[in-house]
Amino acid sequence: MPQFHGPWQVLKSNDVYKDAWIEVRQDDVIRPDGKPGTHSVVIIRRGVSALLLDDDGFVYLTEEFHYGVGRTTLEVVSGGIDDGEEPLAGARREAQEELGIAAREWTPLGTFDPFTTMLNSPTQLFLGRGLSFGTSSPEGTERIRCVKVPFEEAVEMVMESRITHGPSCTVILKARVFLARERGR
Repeated sequence: MPQFHGPWQVLKSNDVYKDAWIEVRQDDVIRPDGKPGTHSVVIIRRGVSALLLDDDGFVYLTEEFHYGVGRTTLEVVSGGIDDGEEPLAGARREAQEELGIAAREWTPLGTFDPFTTMLNSPTQLFLGRGLSFGTSSPEGTERIRCVKVPFEEAVEMVMESRITHGPSCTVILKARVFLARERGR
């Protein structure tokens, strides 16, 4: 039986691929203009991205080769949320696993949707402060180097496209606005 998805009518959904991280679906649809067509959707596990800021104004970024883009990138702590895990618990876990950092204070900074036409992968954004440092425990696929930079340098890295990971760019810029408002500017 056809279902409506906004102004689209979905006649049939076809699972193309599925694993623990990604699902690809192709829908046979009636488009908003009334013509038949198809629409593909990629669903990626929900995620978190956390900017970790110390009391001296430094942030802690990850530097790692990322298979999908085929190069080493600078990013905030980021990762997928485990089944049944709350986003804040995921952010705490990722900070410890990737950099060995715990934060006493966590501020949610909203949600990031990377590419809304065909990709469903909501990412919860956080600012972590009141940091303490321990030992990281990265996954077997991760070879992460911790990069400590002044917060304003991280903002410049976003503006100069030295940081290009979408959720990282967004959380860094949102944190800048949040902190300015917090200081009353």
